Amino acid sequence: MPRTPRRLAALAQALDTVLPTTAPTGETTTPTPLMGLSTGIRALDDVLGGLQPGRFYLVAAVPGAGSSLIATAAARTSALDHHQPVLYAASGLTRADIAARIVAAHLPVDYRRLRAGRLTPTEQDDTAALHHHLAQAPLYIDDGTDLTTDAIAESVPDLPGLALVVVDRLQTTEDPRLPLSGPAQIADAAQALAHLARTHELPVLAAVDTDDPQLIAALSLDITITLTRDADQIHATVTERDLGPQATLTLHADLAHARITDPTHPHPSPVTSAPPIVTPHAPAQPSQTPLQAPTSPSPDPTATQPTPTAHTAAPRRPSPRRTTTPPPPQGGYTNRDYSYFTGMITRAVDEALHDHDGDITTATEALVKKAVPNAMALFEATRVGGNYEHTVYPETLEFLRKKTKDGADEIWEGRHNWTNTHLTDALHNGTHPPITVNALDTNASFLSAFKTHLPIGALIHDPHGGFDPKRSGIYRLPTRPTWHHPDLPDPIGNRREDGPVLLDDATIRLLIRCARLGLCEAPHITECWTSGASEGLLEKFRRVLTEARTSALETDDTVTVEYIKAMYSKFTSTIGESSVNRDIRRPDWMHIIRSQAFANLWYKSHRAHSNGLTVVRVRGTDELHVAGNWRTVFTEGRLTTQMKQKDQYPLPRKNAR
Repeated sequence: MPRTPRRLAALAQALDTVLPTTAPTGETTTPTPLMGLSTGIRALDDVLGGLQPGRFYLVAAVPGAGSSLIATAAARTSALDHHQPVLYAASGLTRADIAARIVAAHLPVDYRRLRAGRLTPTEQDDTAALHHHLAQAPLYIDDGTDLTTDAIAESVPDLPGLALVVVDRLQTTEDPRLPLSGPAQIADAAQALAHLARTHELPVLAAVDTDDPQLIAALSLDITITLTRDADQIHATVTERDLGPQATLTLHADLAHARITDPTHPHPSPVTSAPPIVTPHAPAQPSQTPLQAPTSPSPDPTATQPTPTAHTAAPRRPSPRRTTTPPPPQGGYTNRDYSYFTGMITRAVDEALHDHDGDITTATEALVKKAVPNAMALFEATRVGGNYEHTVYPETLEFLRKKTKDGADEIWEGRHNWTNTHLTDALHNGTHPPITVNALDTNASFLSAFKTHLPIGALIHDPHGGFDPKRSGIYRLPTRPTWHHPDLPDPIGNRREDGPVLLDDATIRLLIRCARLGLCEAPHITECWTSGASEGLLEKFRRVLTEARTSALETDDTVTVEYIKAMYSKFTSTIGESSVNRDIRRPDWMHIIRSQAFANLWYKSHRAHSNGLTVVRVRGTDELHVAGNWRTVFTEGRLTTQMKQKDQYPLPRKNAR
């Protein structure tokens, strides 16, 4: 019988797994990053190098110390933020438990009130808006009572492109209903999961509900992360087999939102880029990209905190209102009490009505004139207590400068002015029966667009291009992407020009989403200018304005509604190059916010199309014309998550020739 030769690897092949590869002399290629899948906690990623293929990671902690939350964070980050398929094997937990923890951590909202069904109206709107995003995530939960390591291994081939296996959890107390329980079963399961990681070249992360050093040592696993909790701090020790303890980290336990985050630093130094609370037993590697934002949201419940960047000095005109306004009370942010901030809006309205003897028209006009400085004061108030300071006056790159006083810069926005000509031609030549069109309007489109990935610091040039979801900025494509779907608007609008195009972050993310939906090719980015990003930078500002607007609508307070509209619309239009607002100069933000509004309208048109409606026209940021029963797809109303009907008309029109 012939002998089967062993599979041997040359050292050169082994080096490729641990050292960055570079191009041969004369070629320019960006070194391949070594980071594996993110755990969602940057300090932990910096020590582990991410979750590496073929390795088994055991998170060991007594109940309540956070091992299960580490598992949830890793699954959430890979599936939701990076769209990588994840198998979540839940032993002793239900799919409802997993879903609730993901929603609470990702939005974030208070976990206990979420489970009790006692969310505020604003939080209910936010969770409803998040539902579609979560539903698209490639996260597959197995919560069967007969869950075994064999069952987990059998599921792996059924999930093409599987990137991560999470097992939550191995239980030391034996339960006859749970195969992954009991000391003997844990030992067998750990060895089986380690074998699964090696044979399938997958990272496997499992949580165990004990920190017993003898039990953990007996398992003899690749990497063990042992957690101990002290109030709102979690101390994590990373140990590698054969090498012993590698590092000790101090993390933050944000249990109100069912998550563990990076440590809180109210006033970080802009110089350092490494996690500040790491005590290495062996030298920790520096971060590959110092300005990257961690995928996991920070302890501030309304922001995903990136690595801090320097606060660039600016020729700022001091605002008397901002310098005399006291900071918000401590603890208000965590409890989601926005009354301090909404009170700023209420007081301004009351003062205007008093000064103008209750005349609604003149009071509204006066408030609109003050909308820019008051919006900036409110924005800065909502930023008090943040873990970083955004750059207010970075150097304006040449392509972000207006070419003339009233002209435009070089950035394309996905501005819609689209008509379904395939349909209208068929209507006019009689090959399609007449239809009734509903002209729908999106409410407060720019306000909703505040939830977008904004660059925190100055934009840094990368001549090699590429896209990093933890960064945001401006991207160059060699040519305009093509679009071949006559029943849907082009994601980047109607503009037609030859040659390279400059697109902002919101438009690029829309194109990437379209590519994942199979509608177009992924954008080919040849050059970019980016910074570490946060989707939550304007989030508290958005929620305050949304809450105040909702209250005003409920009481038919037209003055406040118009005042808030002026605040968010003028904030957007004046943060670029405007003499009206000298407190900030971020034309990149202006483009990204506006493009996010265009992108949000595209998502609505795609939702309508996917649910059987005929999309007839799409205009600007808020105008969507459809044929069909639109109320089965959208909720009617004036809230930011709702749509309202402005008109209804027949096609073809009676006077059409």
